Amino acid sequence: MPRLSARLKLTLSYAGFLMLAGGMLLAAVWLFLLRYVPDRALIVSAETPDTGVFPVRSNLLHVFAPRAAAVMLILLLFGLAGGWILAGRMLAPLHRITAAARLAGTGSLSHRIRMTGRHDEFRELSDAFDAMLEQLESHVDEQRRFAANASHELRTPLAVSRTLLDVARRDPNRAGDELIERLHTVNQRAIDLTEALLLLSHGDRFAREDVDLSLLAEEAAETLLPLAEQRGITVEVTGGPARVSGSPELLARMVTNLVQNAIVHNLPAGGTVSIHTGAGLLRVENTGHLLPPDLVPTLTEPFQRASERARTDEHAGVGLGLAIVHSIVRAHDGALELAPGPAGGLRITVRLPGAP
Repeated sequence: MPRLSARLKLTLSYAGFLMLAGGMLLAAVWLFLLRYVPDRALIVSAETPDTGVFPVRSNLLHVFAPRAAAVMLILLLFGLAGGWILAGRMLAPLHRITAAARLAGTGSLSHRIRMTGRHDEFRELSDAFDAMLEQLESHVDEQRRFAANASHELRTPLAVSRTLLDVARRDPNRAGDELIERLHTVNQRAIDLTEALLLLSHGDRFAREDVDLSLLAEEAAETLLPLAEQRGITVEVTGGPARVSGSPELLARMVTNLVQNAIVHNLPAGGTVSIHTGAGLLRVENTGHLLPPDLVPTLTEPFQRASERARTDEHAGVGLGLAIVHSIVRAHDGALELAPGPAGGLRITVRLPGAP
């Protein structure tokens, strides 16, 4: 069967509707008019006054049928021509959407349809397509920035390793223990970065269980207590049970990243880190320097750090701590709120759906 375009289908539908309406009109004429016309001529006397015309059904049909056929032909031609024009005008917005979709298929996501006029179905489809293009462009740009930053961050430890090996090759008498230790540190950083990247890419694949955030907070505080004591930072855990539904491993990673981030970026030394849990809520707050308001929204982006001092710290991580937290919270259908502390530092609030 040949493929018929939507415009041709609409045209045939309009013409068919007109033909059907014309046929029904002719049927009504026959049903309510012609059937009551006598089929034979009337015989009247000469004295009967001529008060009108006495038609015969056969004569009427002989005269009416050709003209009815002509009218039906005119209706068919009018329906085809008018239907073709009307269908073209109605489908014009669809052609614009199709052209935009084909352009997007070539990789261009910066264009928009921006259809004007009445808010009909085509306008709604156009607005939805524009919103989809905007989100796709945002995601693609984010992935490109992420790939560029990941390549840069992965290149750094590899370049350091190559430099250390070049120095050792030029100086065979250099202490091997020191070289091995530095290579181990650099290699561990590359491994941590790779694991973090894998966690970001697969953070939405997990089985849900009943998890208590208060227990995870106490465990993270106990694990990171040596780091806090080394920096002279006091860690406080308050609140009650916070049962949520999610992955124990991912949520433990989320809490650990938040607490470690609060300790590492708690400058100067001697501050505090407060961890509070409640019904579906986890809040981590630290002391420190005042943060610029325009910096806080960018901290959840990959490879963003609140301070440059963290780059040289042994527990600084790879700049993906809050990005991983944001990915885990989003995968659990939760909300992540970042706000600068009134006296400095950062307050991070995580809200997750409670366990059933």
